[in-house]
Amino acid sequence: MNSDRSIWASLPVPTLLIDGEDRIVDVNPAAEGFFNASAKSIQGQPLWDMLAVDHPLVPAFERARASSTPLFVNDVDVGTGQRAPLQCALQIAPLANTADHMLMMISPRELAGRMTQSHSVKSAAKSAIGMAEMLAHEIKNPLAGITGAAQLLSMNLPAEELELTDLIVAESRRIVKLLGQVEQFGNLSEPQRKPVNLHDVLDRARRSALLGFGAQMRIKEDYDPSLPPSWGDKDQLLQVVLNLLRNASEAAGEGGGTIRLHTYYEHSFRMRRADGSGQSLPLQIEIIDDGPGLPENIKGDIFDPFVSGRENGTGLGLALVSKIISEHDGWISVNSVPGHTTFRISLPRVPDTSKES
Repeated sequence: MNSDRSIWASLPVPTLLIDGEDRIVDVNPAAEGFFNASAKSIQGQPLWDMLAVDHPLVPAFERARASSTPLFVNDVDVGTGQRAPLQCALQIAPLANTADHMLMMISPRELAGRMTQSHSVKSAAKSAIGMAEMLAHEIKNPLAGITGAAQLLSMNLPAEELELTDLIVAESRRIVKLLGQVEQFGNLSEPQRKPVNLHDVLDRARRSALLGFGAQMRIKEDYDPSLPPSWGDKDQLLQVVLNLLRNASEAAGEGGGTIRLHTYYEHSFRMRRADGSGQSLPLQIEIIDDGPGLPENIKGDIFDPFVSGRENGTGLGLALVSKIISEHDGWISVNSVPGHTTFRISLPRVPDTSKES
């Protein structure tokens, strides 16, 4: 029996054991993470109350049970009520030697695809940012001259002709600000890793947002009080959260909206890198807003440099966020539909060998 439980706990995808009345008998740890709920709270629940599948699955499920044959369903949207639906593959099979009991395995496509890729923000950004870094200093010097010349010209122009010189000065300053962000991206130092209480980081970011750029927003806390410390740079992680809160606030506009800060522990979450190595990333932060969502044409490239969904946006904020999380050996993803956007950050916990200072 212990061997069976060990195999059950080791299954890498969410797996459910379902009885003849379509109630959940048991779930593995990966399924606890998928539902964001404990096995104890899930056991005994009706399957179709816990799982929303965008497919006429119930009749097919019953036919598979009646004929004791497996059922495979690819590329369907599966939701839990706790998160936006994910495109998944479902594998359903009768459990041998157990009447009417079925096993359901849920394989999220997006997660599988991203987890098998290296977190490639460093290489993806390197050429664009490297070129911009080389040019930044040289561009700043002539821009300073152009700005100064425009200001001198404005001193001798009548009021009705100042619009053009004001435009030159304003646009020059905007370019200088952009170049400063490029330099910040390129000069990001290695994280100074220490044990970090992620709730302290979130609280500090929340207070800063409400006193400034997010004053029109409602920011709710939904924390797992037992979340252990992460292993990272507190200041850099604060920068990440502030950037994500700022994006959500700007997307909401003057009318405001609601942001939910959600933390939880998912011990089965592991990231597989291109070299085949893997790392546990059990600490989860979700920043969820009810804004308009990401534009469809940039969803797949939102973490690339110079990609922005806002007019006059630099497109470096999320690239910097992604770079910082990558430097922390973590993983960031986004799931966005109108009215519900979730940025999810997965981070490692403090190594057993480290000691808090």
